Amino acid sequence: MKTIMSGNEAVARGAYEAGCSVAAAYPGTPSTEILESTAAYKEIYSEWSTNEKVALEIACGASIAGARALAAMKHVGLNVAADPMFTAAYTGVNGGLVIVTADDPGCHSSQNEQDNRNYAPFAKVPMLEPSDSQECKDYLKLAFELSERFDTPVLLRMTTRVCHSKGLVELGERVEAGVKEYKKDAAKYVMAPANARARRAILEERLGRLREYADTCPCNRIEWGDKRIGIITSGISYQHAREVFGEGASYLKLGLTYPLPDRLIRKFAGEVGKVYVIEENDPYLETHVRSLGVECLGKEVLPACGELSPEVIRKALLPAAGENGYSVEAEAPSRPPVLCAGCPHRGLYYALSKRRDVVVAGDIGCYTLGAMPPLSVTDTVICMGAGISAAVGMEKAFKKAGRKSKVIGCIGDSTFFHSGITGLIDAVYNKSSVAICILDNRTTAMTGHQENPGTGKTLMGEDVPVIEIEKIVKAVGIKEENIRVITPYDLVQTEKAVREACEATEPFVIISREPCALLKEVQKERRGRRCEIDTEKCKKCKACLKIGCPALVFKEGQVVIDGSMCNGCTLCLQVCRFDAVKKVGD
Repeated sequence: MKTIMSGNEAVARGAYEAGCSVAAAYPGTPSTEILESTAAYKEIYSEWSTNEKVALEIACGASIAGARALAAMKHVGLNVAADPMFTAAYTGVNGGLVIVTADDPGCHSSQNEQDNRNYAPFAKVPMLEPSDSQECKDYLKLAFELSERFDTPVLLRMTTRVCHSKGLVELGERVEAGVKEYKKDAAKYVMAPANARARRAILEERLGRLREYADTCPCNRIEWGDKRIGIITSGISYQHAREVFGEGASYLKLGLTYPLPDRLIRKFAGEVGKVYVIEENDPYLETHVRSLGVECLGKEVLPACGELSPEVIRKALLPAAGENGYSVEAEAPSRPPVLCAGCPHRGLYYALSKRRDVVVAGDIGCYTLGAMPPLSVTDTVICMGAGISAAVGMEKAFKKAGRKSKVIGCIGDSTFFHSGITGLIDAVYNKSSVAICILDNRTTAMTGHQENPGTGKTLMGEDVPVIEIEKIVKAVGIKEENIRVITPYDLVQTEKAVREACEATEPFVIISREPCALLKEVQKERRGRRCEIDTEKCKKCKACLKIGCPALVFKEGQVVIDGSMCNGCTLCLQVCRFDAVKKVGD
């Protein structure tokens, strides 16, 4: 039977059919839907882990115990998980172990653009790259087979367009892999130096066998067409190249992209005229092709930044062909990045925006949007957890320089569990006087409302104890008198907490708690609530616009509130000095 699936859904289906028993991830676009989909298969234990390193370590443990296991993450998540991945390459596996990395060319939802193909030779693990949904499922199953056959973790590398595009997928039945027998083997699984040195040699021997296999791997294939042009490509770039050149070129379509098939590349290059290498981001394939002595055209004309598209390839390689591809008749209107109407983060950021004596380190998530005007609060965003640890570093530097600015760190609830706790411990241990704002909106919002340890629910829908942030904050050493738990919809309370935080000489924590305005329970509770402008009282001072709510607009000489967006949070009401905003509904 065939059905339409996204690449992420197909990866989950492949895990199911391959007999995978354990899957773990931290949500991150474009990979999030993989675990949301595995959770639908009751045969696979699926969990949101506190971060990607934990997710991979759970998968490693399950693999060593004998189960087929998967860990999924976005590209920057693999940086977090790199530590266990590099050692897992040494230990090898018992049950198959697959690591999925979803790259984001073009930085659609990420703090950087990195090409995780480079991780495969770095960690010396084989890598597969699907180019459509069917291949996502098939390659995932192949990855488990290769993992057990070669005793190695396997990297499955995807990109945004492969993750989210939909295509027909032929479904198969689940083949139960069971849980293999576990045998204690310290020489294999205990990476003390003496054992690690021995495993290093085994790793190199394994790579030799994988190189031999690469030339015969069925997912590396030649598709002959016009031999005057030969295109070497992989992943989504293969689909773009086929759209541009059709039968007017021959293709070496690479599915196993580490190790690369040297003999197959030489054979292909020897039978075509001009060789093009078409790939997104780094010249990963091109560098290897050139190292084999094959002349080719690639990054001389194709961009190294951002996503490729048929239009980009056509302009670079077939400029004389003109605009012969598909045209888009309608484009989605641009939407400036902004906190949602009724977002609880707005109250805290508004209070911070009124202070001229603070510097704010931000973190990854919705609160990144605090950097946008008119709030313009955030000074830095580096990575998850840096909302606290970068703030500590800035505070130390400011103190050294004799500057008086107060350093504030902002981080979300899920992000705090991900990697913020260690930064807070550092702040206490190293006597930092930073103030940390934990913006607890009771969910992992920006990736689509996933559960986290503070929500009381698991990915599989079970009720579990809520991990209380206040208790963690106290446990790491923040004094009770230096903790404030506030509702950011109450501006008086919020501004008081910010003022106290700025005056503190010890580490200080504000827990700003109000659930995300887009949670369905919240929308149901606040249905009918909204604010309206009393045009008779409005002085058109535009003070209400300074909170940056997209529900408020200045139109035809008058401030108006879009009732379809407003949820009655009343922040605009609280900043109006002329009582020109009134609350409607309960």
